Amino acid sequence: MKALRYGIVGGGFISEFQLRGLREVRGVHVDGLVSRRPPEELAAEVRRMGLGEGRVFSSVREMIPHVDVIVINSPNYTRLATVQEIVDTVKAGEELKGIICEKPLARNLAEARRMIQLIREINVPDIYFENQVHMKTVQSHRAQLAPVIQAMGPPMLVRSNEEHAGPHRSWFWDPTQQGGGVMSDMGCHCLAVGWYLLTPPGKPMRFLEPVSVMADLSLLKWGRPEWKKKLLDDFDVDYDKTPAEDFATGMVGYRNPETGNISKAQFTVSWMFDKQGLRLLFDGLGPGYAFEMNSLRSPLEVFIGDQAITGMANMEAAVEKLQASRGLVPVQPNEPDLYGYTDEHVDAVSALREGRPAMLDWEYGLEIVRLTMAAYLSAERRSTVDLTDPATCAELETYVPLIQQGRGAEVLR
Repeated sequence: MKALRYGIVGGGFISEFQLRGLREVRGVHVDGLVSRRPPEELAAEVRRMGLGEGRVFSSVREMIPHVDVIVINSPNYTRLATVQEIVDTVKAGEELKGIICEKPLARNLAEARRMIQLIREINVPDIYFENQVHMKTVQSHRAQLAPVIQAMGPPMLVRSNEEHAGPHRSWFWDPTQQGGGVMSDMGCHCLAVGWYLLTPPGKPMRFLEPVSVMADLSLLKWGRPEWKKKLLDDFDVDYDKTPAEDFATGMVGYRNPETGNISKAQFTVSWMFDKQGLRLLFDGLGPGYAFEMNSLRSPLEVFIGDQAITGMANMEAAVEKLQASRGLVPVQPNEPDLYGYTDEHVDAVSALREGRPAMLDWEYGLEIVRLTMAAYLSAERRSTVDLTDPATCAELETYVPLIQQGRGAEVLR
């Protein structure tokens, strides 16, 4: 069977990480790459790993005739323009079999809805990438607990945490480009996986109805003078002028439409986890059962003492955003698989080949944007946002958080 030809838009960290996951996916080649800066190193990596031609193009329009599927990994502030270029090119006579968008779908609801409107004009399947719901640990615990949930009922409370010491690229730190701070960057992960962990097995992804969002956002570590200076020196981002949150926590309430029961998903995200490296932590409580997952619990650890001549050869080959090259270090031999990147590509490729919907689509991605916007609104108002209130839902449609506007100093504390 002929391989699907991917064309990837964006040459940064997420594209590099996804290439590592694609090594284990059959039936797909990476034949095209487009980025703001020519992604020659990424192209060389594609060819080195035997993943495809890895040809660099100057634009999405130029790349589309040579690929079957566009994968949008470009910065958040470029997403809408990228989709417009794709739609214009297809309308001009080119063909595509699918369009994938990495989380988050957009910076706000207005952008997300416009992207969906555009994609509907060309009738091309759309797929939303949220790797954490594809994680084998998430899928395995749901499969193992399915009989228990059937007998006892679904979880009542889940908690999802994602933390590391901060992003790789300057645009992530800029709230006007990224869409906010850590709530926009990583909160979307926790909102999605929390919703999914509460959902009874066998039910649709959006079965549970979000009814309330409560959130608190703060600028803690990166608001201190010495760290603001480091941010300015390293990334040319000035948090004295346009700050963003580096910590967010909150709770989403969901209603089961069949029983009327309410369940809760708590989330916590931060850019100040100066520990081993990226940590994903999920746990949940149901009637008579529980589950827990911690991504830093690895079957492999290495210890490097002070007397060692050198530290680890490649810190991020051990764990994403590893903070030290000596001491006791957890090593995850296959992070892309652990975090669900491999499996989201497997789902996308099989869905496009079989002509079925993928696990997640852009409408789902839009709902995650809506919950994210509700979290920002809650923090601004310092009160719970009622998602059953029509006036509040209408307000969210055009709402742009103050932090996203570059006015974070008015709300961060």
